[in-house]
Amino acid sequence: MTTDYDVAVIGGGPAGSTMGSYLARAGLSVCVLESETFPREHVGESLVPATTPVLAEIGALPKIDEANFPKKYGASWTSAETRDIPLLGYGGLNHGWTADVQFVERDQPGVDRDYTFHVDRSRFDSILLAHAAEQGATVINGARVRQVDFSDPELVRLSCRVGPAEIDVTAKMVVDASGRQTMLGRQLKVKVADPVFDQYVVHTWFEGLDRLQLAGDVQQADHIFVHFLPVENTWVWQIPITDDITSIGVVTQKARFREAATDRAGFFWDLVGSRPDLHDALRGCRQTRPFKAEGDYSYAMKQICGDRFVLIGDAARFVDPIFSSGVSVALNSARLAAKDIIAAHKAGDYGRARFATYEGKLRRAVRYWYEFISVYYRLNVLFTAFVQDPEYRTGVLKMLQGDVYDDEEPKALRAMREVVEAVENNPDHLWHPYLGTLRAPASAPVF
Repeated sequence: MTTDYDVAVIGGGPAGSTMGSYLARAGLSVCVLESETFPREHVGESLVPATTPVLAEIGALPKIDEANFPKKYGASWTSAETRDIPLLGYGGLNHGWTADVQFVERDQPGVDRDYTFHVDRSRFDSILLAHAAEQGATVINGARVRQVDFSDPELVRLSCRVGPAEIDVTAKMVVDASGRQTMLGRQLKVKVADPVFDQYVVHTWFEGLDRLQLAGDVQQADHIFVHFLPVENTWVWQIPITDDITSIGVVTQKARFREAATDRAGFFWDLVGSRPDLHDALRGCRQTRPFKAEGDYSYAMKQICGDRFVLIGDAARFVDPIFSSGVSVALNSARLAAKDIIAAHKAGDYGRARFATYEGKLRRAVRYWYEFISVYYRLNVLFTAFVQDPEYRTGVLKMLQGDVYDDEEPKALRAMREVVEAVENNPDHLWHPYLGTLRAPASAPVF
């Protein structure tokens, strides 16, 4: 039976547009259905180097270079911890309360530069979606997919609303790249809320922040910063957007916002006020956007592929964004899934077994991300010990580069897990008082 397209993609964000580019470049007919009209604001503004090979493969990297986004050479962590304590030791680890890494410290396969980018997502996402259209994908903006019908064994039917009109689009298979809307996940009832990371963020942009005021030296000024707050399980991101605009977001547990009984602005400034240096620096700036909130932060799917469908990016899994993993997972899940879809198209078979390679690699990669984040929150400010220690620094950097898709479990992750276990089991350990309280149970959903 004839269909409108070989593949229909729900969502034109980084995952969907990257999938559109891969499939169109391989000669498949592909339609990308995006519910919004670009450009549009979006959170998740800092990349990791693992995005670079994907952007190069789809031919979009020159356009990203030309966009002149701020270059991101590394990451830094700061803490409000001021207690005068001796150096803490465990297995050779010594600890200070701040840390930084630079990507140049480790060569990464497929990456030809020692930086990635901080991006204004309205511009970045628009570039990628326009690029997909240039590669041959059909892009329909303002098309909201309302339902996906798999009842016909010969095709998949997507019921869409475009403005006042109702239209149907048919394809041989569908890719859900709908982001945190998780269109197919909700329809198929496979979405599972994370039992631990019920995070909530309030974020905005500021003009005129003196980044040097918060950096250790001039080389760190344009790093992504994670500022630990002296509030349990709470931190602040600092991301350069332009030379003079900085994105600031406060991430905490959703329950804390409910208990605060205040508006977003009050909540933001109350938490930032726990770090006087950060508070004073921001109060001298001009806020250029209203405060926005993001919830529904962490979840998994019981199933990420099946007969004639695949879920990618945030539609497949979303975890706390502390290591800027969102766009990397979006692009790399599209890369991995596209290989299986192209092979399925050649074979004329879109059964679930055709997507096993994608499923296995993404499961493993996201499991590493999830455990890295879990151990990070349990370590709390102690995480910086691993950043500073020469034995584990390269392994931590490997994770921070997003290099998790084609290798065995990072050794640094295993070491962090072992240290947490040892400290947890010894209440007298010098590190014990510094452990965070978030604990991901063994039963936490992966997929």
